[in-house]
Amino acid sequence: MTPVRRRELLALAVAVAFAAWLVVRSGYGSLPPFQWWLPVPLGVLAVAEALGARTLRARLGAQRAGRRGPGRSPATAARPVEPMLVARLAVLAQASAWVGAVVAGLWAGLLLHTAPAVGRLGAASGDTTTAVIGVLLAAALVAAALWLEHVCRVPPDEDEDASAQA
Repeated sequence: MTPVRRRELLALAVAVAFAAWLVVRSGYGSLPPFQWWLPVPLGVLAVAEALGARTLRARLGAQRAGRRGPGRSPATAARPVEPMLVARLAVLAQASAWVGAVVAGLWAGLLLHTAPAVGRLGAASGDTTTAVIGVLLAAALVAAALWLEHVCRVPPDEDEDASAQA
C-alpha cells in the first residue's frame, strides 16, 4: 500500500473547489442557509483520528521497546497490537484524507463565492462563517488522517539496516 500523496490531495481539493464555486455561483439564491454546525462532524472525526493516532503510536512504541529490551517481564510488556488493526486503520486514514480533501474543496468553493459577497448579500455573512469553519475542520481531518497513516507505517527492520550499512 502506497502512502497518500499530498500533491494529489491538494489537486483534488482545488478541482472540487472550482467545481463547487461554479455550482454555487449559478444557484446560490436557491440554496438554504448554511448553519454553523454543519461541518462539526468533520471536527469530531478529526479528533477521533488524532486520538487514535496518538494511542496507536504509544502502543506501537511500547511494543517495540518491549521487544528490544532483554529480560522484559510479561508485566512490563505492552499489550500487543493486532497487525490487521493497523492495516484497517491505515485504510481508514487514507479514505479520510481523500474525503477531507473533497469536503475542504466543497467548503472552499462556497467560501470563494460568499466571501466577496458579504456586503451585497444578507445570507453571505453567515455562510462565509460556516464555510471558514468547514474548510478549517476538513483540513484538520486531512491532517489527522495523514498523521494516522504515518503512525501505521512499518519501520525498517533493524537487521536490514545493519546489513545495509555493512
